[in-house]
Amino acid sequence: MTRTITPDRPATGPGAPPTDRTLRRRLRHWTAAPAYAWLTAAGLTLFAVVELALVPASAVTAFGVVLCTASLALRAAWPAVGFLTVGAALLSFGTDGNMAYATLAGALIGCYTLGRHRVQHPAVLVSAGSLASLTVNLVHIDRWARDGSPGLPALQGTDRFSPGLYAETLVLTVMVLGAVSAGDAVRAREETRHTRAAAQSRLLDMERRQAAEAERAAIARELHDMIAHSVSVIAVRAESATYTTPDLSPPARDAFQEIAGTARSSMAELRRLLGVLRSGDDTERAPLTAPQPSLAGLDALLDQHRAVGGAVELRTSGERVALPASWELSAYRIVQEALTNARRHAPGTHVVVELHHGPRLLTVRVTDDGPGPDPSGDAGRAGHGLVGMAERASLLGGTLTAGRGPAGGFLVEAELPW
Repeated sequence: MTRTITPDRPATGPGAPPTDRTLRRRLRHWTAAPAYAWLTAAGLTLFAVVELALVPASAVTAFGVVLCTASLALRAAWPAVGFLTVGAALLSFGTDGNMAYATLAGALIGCYTLGRHRVQHPAVLVSAGSLASLTVNLVHIDRWARDGSPGLPALQGTDRFSPGLYAETLVLTVMVLGAVSAGDAVRAREETRHTRAAAQSRLLDMERRQAAEAERAAIARELHDMIAHSVSVIAVRAESATYTTPDLSPPARDAFQEIAGTARSSMAELRRLLGVLRSGDDTERAPLTAPQPSLAGLDALLDQHRAVGGAVELRTSGERVALPASWELSAYRIVQEALTNARRHAPGTHVVVELHHGPRLLTVRVTDDGPGPDPSGDAGRAGHGLVGMAERASLLGGTLTAGRGPAGGFLVEAELPW
């Protein structure tokens, strides 16, 4: 048996403008696409080539700049390529002494990638970045000591230990720390969101199971009332037959007594089964004394819907036949719950209730002309009412389909074979 259940519908229609959450989700999906890494790397590499054309540099520097930007194309598949990106940026900066804008952007993205994918612990990444920055700083200090710098005094041997010369190390370390921390923060937020989504999914599954169990218990009580009446009639008729029919033979009298005893045993088993299905406060709940509804009371149910401002139309087709009480009750409850959902999620809409009596099959179809379910599927959950309707159809060997109707709106269709 197959059944399809879609989420309860939000109050907004499909034509509503996208929310901030929707825009953020679309941006997240776009940045997570494999093509995003290639596009950004290609754009940054093109920018680097233009920058090198405007500001000529040595072959080693040009190689480092292009390698730094081009290697970003592989960061989605191999996050560890960030080491190559940052290394190429430091190589370019160490040989030339001037960091190109493309190299700066590429190095920051590489550090972010290493932190985002936790290639190593953030403390290890920052420590390695600090040592690499210090190495580049020492190379620059050594070049200044050997070759000098235009407009600056010659560097003496004791001046190598001046704190001001190591400001470059501090600046580079702060940049590495910021980029790695940003990547690690995004990673932590993603993990928190996934953990929260998993916990919410488990909670929803538990709520669905509880709703299904409660619905089964309610159905069991209703079936108990109907079956108990039929079995008690059998027991009374069989018992009374032994007294109202004086010319019964002894074997026939014993057979009637056996039938009455079996009926009483069945009644006891029904009560025991109902006690097992009840749990918690259900065991203390007063027994149901009102007669169970059937399709004969459908007009009164529709009148109640109209009384609260709803518009509803009933259409019947096929040859009406006497159905078992369980089928009558389940069909009534499915229509009742579908009308309740229409009032809650699509107030003011026009509802059409269709009953088709086919050969050994009852089809219940409830549609409205409301906005229908959310096309994005962002609700992510099936309501308890739909779970209850599905359970009723399943217990009778039928199926339930709920979702967008062929002409729009919301559709609930149940097929109950008998």
